[in-house]
Amino acid sequence: MGFIGRKSELEILNKRQNKKKSHFFIIYGKRRMGKTELIKQFIKNKQGIYFLADKRTEIEQLKELSDIIAEHYGDSFVRSRGFSNWIEVFSYIKEKKKDKLIFAVDEYPYLIEANKTITSIFQKGWDEYLKDEGIFLILCGSSISIMESEALIYKSPLYGRRTGQILLKPLSFQESSKFFPKKKFSDFLSIFTITGGIPAYLLQIEPDLSLRENIEKKIFSRTEFLHNEVEFILKEELREPKNYFAILKALSFGKTKFGEIANETGLTKNVLTKYLNTLERLQLIEKEIPVTEKMPEKSRRGIYKISDNFFKFYFQFIYPNKSYIELENYSEVNRKLDESFNILESQCYEKICRELIIGFQDKLFNFERIGRWWEKDNEIDLLAISSKTKEILFGEVKWSSKQAGTNILEDLKLKAKLVDWNISNRKEYYALFSKSGFTDSLIKQAKKENVLLVHQDRMLFKPD
Repeated sequence: MGFIGRKSELEILNKRQNKKKSHFFIIYGKRRMGKTELIKQFIKNKQGIYFLADKRTEIEQLKELSDIIAEHYGDSFVRSRGFSNWIEVFSYIKEKKKDKLIFAVDEYPYLIEANKTITSIFQKGWDEYLKDEGIFLILCGSSISIMESEALIYKSPLYGRRTGQILLKPLSFQESSKFFPKKKFSDFLSIFTITGGIPAYLLQIEPDLSLRENIEKKIFSRTEFLHNEVEFILKEELREPKNYFAILKALSFGKTKFGEIANETGLTKNVLTKYLNTLERLQLIEKEIPVTEKMPEKSRRGIYKISDNFFKFYFQFIYPNKSYIELENYSEVNRKLDESFNILESQCYEKICRELIIGFQDKLFNFERIGRWWEKDNEIDLLAISSKTKEILFGEVKWSSKQAGTNILEDLKLKAKLVDWNISNRKEYYALFSKSGFTDSLIKQAKKENVLLVHQDRMLFKPD
């Protein structure tokens, strides 16, 4: 399988590399996101040195790097002698420089484990040896917190040196579907509900097996890496994984408000705030605010949700049933999957619809914000707004085996009247998304009223 996605990221790197000056790029993002493959694709057919750091001592890592650099330059002296410190590495690269050399250090946080002063050393290496030599230096890491503290924030010795950064996020649904080009929309959505847009997870799924067979073989099986993936990530990233487990478990039980989470976990307000902020930074949860809130950063109406698809699946079906799974008694877990996996699918489809509507902006208007809206017992699945043009889009998402009818549109119109946003001076649009399509009467009405209809991921007709 070829390299999939990351077109915009590769374009950014290639455009920068084509300019005749030095660049210092930070590439970071949570594990399994494809950072290493992105770097290797960027380096391919270019002058590049790639080094993957690990948990060995600094001396051992410098020895391996010496061999890599010796191979690149064909220098037997470096191979036999090696480098005793990083400053020697920077000095040598400066002396032996080739035009537009790329020097990429992957999993940089491991270098920090081996030498707490390494960030200051890289600052010196950049300032005194590399910044004027046309070098493209890349530091890459999977620990978001360490990469931010050591390379991005004001207190870091490297602050102000970087010329760019890429926070690598999951692939979109459309990009992810290219891993399974023969799958129907509904079949791939079931896969995506579990894997999200994380390349390493997508690659674990065997296309010739059923979804249930993949779950049993690739997640339930103790020998597969997905079996312990959640525990591994939390233990690798966090000092107190037990409390984070408690928060994620509470969220999976539907405790989404701050007070509910506090009551469920027993954590104090200050401690819980810190933990929630950490989980947000790690892109494992998200805080959702009604999209029409004027000051979302100060809103008290926010709710917390698990945003990572695999974590959501894990805490819904794996974590509560670990005893059954360890005993290879899958019947109880499969029963729960039969009962409620479709709920997880519908939630996933709702997020996909936001992605789809962004792609349809040229048919509608340019949004500045998009999300959900709720007020007491009323909720709208998708709402997009532009304060500049006073345009607003109301959307309803139906993941049902029944075709959506005109009643769905009429109900949406009634809820739209409750949204207090430029209510006397706005242009309204409506969009309906459906798993199973639409009745003939709704299609007729939608054409007449210029309503956007999307069957699964396909727009039925272009609005006027």
